[in-house]
Amino acid sequence: MNGFVVLCLLLAGPVLLLVAASPVYKHGNGTAPVPVVLWHGMGDSCCNPISMGQIKKMIEEEIPGIYVLSLMIGKNIIEDMENGFFMDVNHQVSTACSQLAQNPKLKGGYNAMGFSQGAQFLRAVAQRCPSPPMKNLLSIGGQHQGVYGLPRCPGESVQICNAIRHALNQGVYSDFVQEHLVQAQYWHDPLNDDLYKNKSLFLADINQERAVNETYKKNLQLLENFIMVKFLQDTVVDPVDSEWFGFLKTGQAKETETLQESVLYKEDTHKIFALEYQDVHR
Repeated sequence: MNGFVVLCLLLAGPVLLLVAASPVYKHGNGTAPVPVVLWHGMGDSCCNPISMGQIKKMIEEEIPGIYVLSLMIGKNIIEDMENGFFMDVNHQVSTACSQLAQNPKLKGGYNAMGFSQGAQFLRAVAQRCPSPPMKNLLSIGGQHQGVYGLPRCPGESVQICNAIRHALNQGVYSDFVQEHLVQAQYWHDPLNDDLYKNKSLFLADINQERAVNETYKKNLQLLENFIMVKFLQDTVVDPVDSEWFGFLKTGQAKETETLQESVLYKEDTHKIFALEYQDVHR
């Protein structure tokens, strides 16, 4: 049994839990399972038959009659993969919102399942685009506090990742790098916290680290459940604590802290995190 099959089996439980949380919606004169929307991670595409295509198939087999949409950002799977490296994240989120709003099968609402960077992108969808309504969000290894490291990528993406790593090292918060590299937009430098907050085009905004956006707060609180799955042996996300909204303590790059230990949480005078992420530590 290969690693991906094992991953699919491990995900079967969370997927069924996600769908069971809001199992049916009215469809014509009857009911149907709530649709599921997927967003892939870095270096992947919507429809790769050995990754997202297999997960889509697994969900459809486990839940007969369910509609599953795997988001494709671009005209084909090659563009979709490349856009995961080079298209402005805010543009990607806007494109996804447009696709969702125009899809009649989703008008009654949907459950969302994001993998790696696709998880924080779907959280942005929840915060920015409440129609159609996202009912539940399942984050699989999402980097909700960003990353401070980019490891070598497997397979065909190795050269792309090496080039991106070089660009990040040269000036991750320069206007050019921020505007042209997806991973730069959720790069979180704990040694330059003010620079991160001022220059991050995506993550600092959706995490409300410059100012509180009441619309973001209201929309995210509409979620019935926000489930974050952390891979304890993850070698891709650095630091792995970001998958549970933790991160490195500000001012150094060795010691990590949980969400509840962070300034972002403790000084949350608007109670955004206390309300939205109360299930993180259960």
